[in-house]
Amino acid sequence: MLLIDQAPRYLFFTGKGGVGKTSISCMVATALARRGKKVLLISTDPASNLDEVLETELSGAPTPVVGCPGLLAMNIDPEEAAAAYRERMVAPYRGVLPDEAVQKIEEQLSGACTVEIAAFNEFSQVIGQPTTVADYHHVVLDTAPTGHTLRLLSLPAAWNDFVLENKSGSSCLGPLAGLKKQRLIYEGAVASLTDPALTLLVLVSRPELFALEEAARAATELAGQGMKNQHLFINGLFQAASDDPVAKALEAKAEQALANLPPILARLPRSSMAFRPHGLVGMGAIDRALAETPDQAQQGEIRELATDLQPIISRLTPWPEIMAQLAAPGKGLIMTMGKGGVGKTATAAAIAVELARRGHRVCLSTTDPAAHVAAMLPEAPTNLTVSRIDPKAETRAYTAQVLADREAELSPEDLELLREELRSPCIEEIAVFQAFAREVASAREQFLVLDTAPTGHTLLLLDATESYHREVAKNNTGASEAVKELLPRLRDPQYTKLLLVTLPEATPVHEAASLQEDLRRAGIEPWGWAINQCFSLSGTRDPQLAARGVMELGFIKEVLQLCSGPVAASPWLATELKGDEPLRRLLSTI
Repeated sequence: MLLIDQAPRYLFFTGKGGVGKTSISCMVATALARRGKKVLLISTDPASNLDEVLETELSGAPTPVVGCPGLLAMNIDPEEAAAAYRERMVAPYRGVLPDEAVQKIEEQLSGACTVEIAAFNEFSQVIGQPTTVADYHHVVLDTAPTGHTLRLLSLPAAWNDFVLENKSGSSCLGPLAGLKKQRLIYEGAVASLTDPALTLLVLVSRPELFALEEAARAATELAGQGMKNQHLFINGLFQAASDDPVAKALEAKAEQALANLPPILARLPRSSMAFRPHGLVGMGAIDRALAETPDQAQQGEIRELATDLQPIISRLTPWPEIMAQLAAPGKGLIMTMGKGGVGKTATAAAIAVELARRGHRVCLSTTDPAAHVAAMLPEAPTNLTVSRIDPKAETRAYTAQVLADREAELSPEDLELLREELRSPCIEEIAVFQAFAREVASAREQFLVLDTAPTGHTLLLLDATESYHREVAKNNTGASEAVKELLPRLRDPQYTKLLLVTLPEATPVHEAASLQEDLRRAGIEPWGWAINQCFSLSGTRDPQLAARGVMELGFIKEVLQLCSGPVAASPWLATELKGDEPLRRLLSTI
């Protein structure tokens, strides 16, 4: 495999949720170790299933992987890293600054930006100080740093006393304030990440249209931040071994997606792995994949799927019943949330189309930077409007307003530093927050179906909501009614129904479960769950897909245990979910 033959010192794996980047990073790390190399595999995913894939209990320190000499692995827990990071930043000020000032610093460090920076801080100790990994030939990271992180760390003002004095009021200043002491380590980390001789960025994708489009967007963003040595890995290439219509459709869909690769991906070197119906769990499965030995799917698994499926179907809530409950109030906010790549956008669009078909006035909107909503509905029903919170436009307006408000009181030098801070990606989140509050308020008069951004963005948005709401509570002037009422509206089950969307696979389910706990800590109770792309519900009689279906049933059972409300599920569909009728088919079955 080209990726393994030409592997540099550092390999970073990134991709949408559910594309299999943990499985692929484990496979590549194992392959390198099998060649006699000493390899360190690190995960920074908050919902990491590295332990499960490697069948080894891991911690925050390198641990030898059972059954693979030379391979060590570790999990960096971003939440734990963020808590430790916050304490390191705040501790020196306790008893020195007034309590109110210390509390403000803690609030600045409460967002998802801090989690991201804290995770970067942990593995920067690895790649920013070469002596710490001197004994390893390769370091493999599952979940690469985003363009967001690299942009934060590249801001010259981060190394400037201006940041520590907090003159600009930017929300980014909390995370950045702690960077100065470790300047050389961070600079070394960024230098390693952007050195093509040292680092390869591996973009993992399924052979599906939207997953490949998202990979192209990540490739563009990260190349712009200097990570230009890139490799495309296509996971799950399916070849039909029967005349089963579902199997034939899956094969054709992949062929079409790959024939129309976005140009930036078409230029990249490429590796691939065949569809593995039983997944990649354990050294046996990984070694079979490396040897390209097919999984042995048996006819007996078709019978097993048929036997086990009916009891589970009886516990699911049919989509028509879900829609009747959602439509009953005649207005309100419906939000879809979950990892990237699980079908949040399609689910939101399908719900909006169905509500409009029932005669309701509906607005379908998104806070997702990828913004696929408009592409899915080229011709919307007359009583359905499609809008978008445009992050770039909102940021421009917010930046202009901040500069206008502060221009008279700042010196030219400080004004230039403020302009620099306002170029940080965190400013975009603040601007989107204010637009989000305006959109949510519109649900008083109609249905607002809101397709939210991928999980990390969404959590930052909710963190901003919590922080902003505390500020409003302390000073009840100067804030719009929409901002004052935002958090109470999100917490009101009569106003807001939040649907967690997932796939019947380990990482998407476990990440959605983690999101559910975070929402509950914020006082927001999810209304229900939706499980997309279920081969188990597709009616397939192909042995490979039936074997995958049997595996899916375990994750569907897990969702039913996790959710206190209704759980809907949709079968895998061959057609692209674009347009009124294809979207309605998403909700027409189980």
